[in-house]
Amino acid sequence: MRNLVLIICLGFLPLLFSCHKEEKPDIAAAIAAKEYYDILLNGNSEQFVRGMYLPDTIPVSYREQLVANVKMFVENMKNEHGGIYEIRVVNCINENIKNAKGETIGRKATAFLVMCFGDSLNEEVAVPMVERNGQWFMK
Repeated sequence: MRNLVLIICLGFLPLLFSCHKEEKPDIAAAIAAKEYYDILLNGNSEQFVRGMYLPDTIPVSYREQLVANVKMFVENMKNEHGGIYEIRVVNCINENIKNAKGETIGRKATAFLVMCFGDSLNEEVAVPMVERNGQWFMK
C-alpha cells in the first residue's frame, strides 16, 4: 500500500512543476511592424511611411521620395515574386536604451517577420523598431 501511495505521489510531482506561470515574450514591436507591412500590402504607402521613425518635420520632397521608394519596392516584389501575400511574426528581441548614467530612457527592438511571396518563397526579415511616446516605429 505504501508503495502505491509513493508511486501516485511521484506521478503527480511532474505536474506540480509544470504548472509554473510562463512569462510571455513582449512582441508588441513585432505586431506593430506587421501592421505597418499589412498597411503597405493594402496599398497605403503614405501610411507606411508615417510608421517610420523620422523627425516630426521633414521636407515634402523627401517624404515624396520615401513614398515613391516604398511603391517601387512593392512593384518590384510583384514583378520578381508575384507579390507579397502574407506577413507573419516570428520573433521579437527587445532592449532598453540607457543614458550615460545607466538610466533607461527608451526602448528598441528587432522584429523578425516572414514575408510570404506569391511564388511560394518565404523570406525572413529583421525590422529595427524604436518606441517613441508609447508607439512603435520602424527605424
